[in-house]
Amino acid sequence: MTQGAVSRWSDRPSRFWKANRRRIAEGAASIALLVVLLIGWEILSRVGFFHRVILPAPTDIWRDLISLVTADFFAVNFWTTIWELAAGFVLGAGGALVGGVVVATLPTLKRILYPYIIAFQNLPKIVLAPIFITWFGFGPESKIAMAVVICFFPTFINTIVGLESVDPQAVRLMYSFRATRWQTFRLLAFPHALPVIFAGLKTSLTFAIIGALVGEFVGARIGLGHLITAYNFQLRTTYVFALILIVSALGLALYLAIAWLERRIVFWHRGPEL
Repeated sequence: MTQGAVSRWSDRPSRFWKANRRRIAEGAASIALLVVLLIGWEILSRVGFFHRVILPAPTDIWRDLISLVTADFFAVNFWTTIWELAAGFVLGAGGALVGGVVVATLPTLKRILYPYIIAFQNLPKIVLAPIFITWFGFGPESKIAMAVVICFFPTFINTIVGLESVDPQAVRLMYSFRATRWQTFRLLAFPHALPVIFAGLKTSLTFAIIGALVGEFVGARIGLGHLITAYNFQLRTTYVFALILIVSALGLALYLAIAWLERRIVFWHRGPEL
C-alpha cells in the first residue's frame, strides 16, 4: 500500500466526522436528554413525588417489560395484533391507493363522491367500533375492519393530491410526444405522486395500529389492546407502561420499514430529514 493510500485511509474517520458532525451532535443531545429525563423520573418516583400506581419508576417498568415479553401468553397476543394491523393496512391502504387513482383520473366521479368522502372523513371512526363488533364478532375480523376504516383516508387523499399536482405543461409535453393516457400516468403522473403517496402510507400505517388497538379495547379476547385493558383494570400500571413501550417500538419499526421502502422506490426524491 502506497503512502498516499495509507494517508487517505487514516483520514477517513476525520472526514466522516466532518461530514456528519451535526447529525452526530444532535443524536448525542437527543440521547442525553432521554437519559436526563429517565433519571429525573426515576428519582421523583423513588422519593414518592409520584404514586407508583399512577407513574411507576422506569426501572420497575423495565423489569416488568422483561417479565411480560418472556411470558408464554405474550407471543400469541403480540402476533394477533400484528396480523390485525397488517391485514387492515394492506386492505385499507391498498384500496385507498386504487380508489385515489380512479377518482383522480375521473373528475366527474370525484365531483359526485367528494361530499360523501368529506362527510365520512369527518366522522369520528371510534364510534364505528361497537358496530363492527356487532357485525363481525369479537374475533380479528372486527379489528381488521376498524384498521381498514381508520387508515383508508390518509392514503386516499394523498393519492388524489399527488396525482392532481402534476404540472399541466408536463402533461401537454407528454401528449406532444404522442404518449397515451396510460403512458402519461405510468411515466409522469404516478412517479410524480409517489412522494406524496408514501407520506400518506406512513400516516395510514400509524392509523392502522390505532385502529387495531381501538378494536381490541372495545371488545377482544386476545391482543395487545386486550392486555392493556386487562392490566389497567387490575391497576398493574407497570405492565400497562411496558405494553405502551412495546406498541411504540412496533410503530417505530414499521414506520422505519416504510421509510426504507420509500428510499428504495422513490430514490430520486429526498424529503426533509428528521
